[in-house]
Amino acid sequence: MRRFIRTVFLLALLAALAAGAAGWWWIHHPLRLPSASGTLDLDIEPGTLPRGVAQAVKDAGVAVDPRLLYAWFRISGEGQRIKAGSYELEPGITPERLLQKLARGEESLRALTLVEGWNWRQVRQALAHADQLRPDSAQLSDADLMKLLGRPGLMPEGRFFPDTYTYSKGTSDVKVLQRALRAMDKRLAQAWAQRAPESILKTPEEALILASIVEKETGKPADRKLVSCVFQNRLRVGMPLQTDPTVIYGLGERYDGRLHKVDLQTDSPYNTYLRPGLPPTPIAMPGKASLLAAVQPAPGNYLYFVSRGDGTSQFSASLGEHNRAVNTYQRGK
Repeated sequence: MRRFIRTVFLLALLAALAAGAAGWWWIHHPLRLPSASGTLDLDIEPGTLPRGVAQAVKDAGVAVDPRLLYAWFRISGEGQRIKAGSYELEPGITPERLLQKLARGEESLRALTLVEGWNWRQVRQALAHADQLRPDSAQLSDADLMKLLGRPGLMPEGRFFPDTYTYSKGTSDVKVLQRALRAMDKRLAQAWAQRAPESILKTPEEALILASIVEKETGKPADRKLVSCVFQNRLRVGMPLQTDPTVIYGLGERYDGRLHKVDLQTDSPYNTYLRPGLPPTPIAMPGKASLLAAVQPAPGNYLYFVSRGDGTSQFSASLGEHNRAVNTYQRGK
């Protein structure tokens, strides 16, 4: 009898060891995906329990017994840490690596870059072509979109901070815009808190508008504060800003790549040759440097500037100096 019990015990031990070895092998053995060369998308909805996650893996196309996968989730102690989200399962992924990915929330992220100096039309185009970004804003008018974002009556131009925003597959483009909107609010508030005492700007809104003009007028970072100086001096003495980018913005899709004399003579809210003061809205998305330049103009009595042809500008305090600079750098005299 004793020998029989010993034999049964040894057989049970061997079976347990074999099961343990098989389990170890399975945990570290690659799962079989539909394609050996491509990734597989896996979406875990919020509130999904570990058993449902195991079934979702099976339903996504992985050749696995969901009961076995669920048992692994439970035995590991990590099953309750699985996070909802959009994931990419790569060829060669093992049950161990799968659980790590889900527990750590290693979602498959895409990225959208909003470029400094872009206008709202360009932002709309970028949203439309963004990879796996749900185009919820596409059917909304600008007014309806801004209302949805909590800014009713506000134009979208210049309200979104230019940066790179990551998002998971299927994210609404409205959520990305919400992040960009909050980022611009934060950056503008930070810049406004650092405004120079000599700045003529009265509100953060004016700072945002001027920053957008500075963004479009400067080819070199070192010129930003000097350009801001010129425009604030012009505002101070009641001189029109006379800046081409605002006129171009006012033309919209009618702009053919060149400004014509008739364009400068045609009135619009954005024709700063004909109308004094700042235009009614920003004309583009300014970056951090342009926001700071708008509120911290360089010292000086400059009223004019002209391109040197190398991306930099020549700044002048009088019309005579400016005309000489134009002859030198634009007419080659």
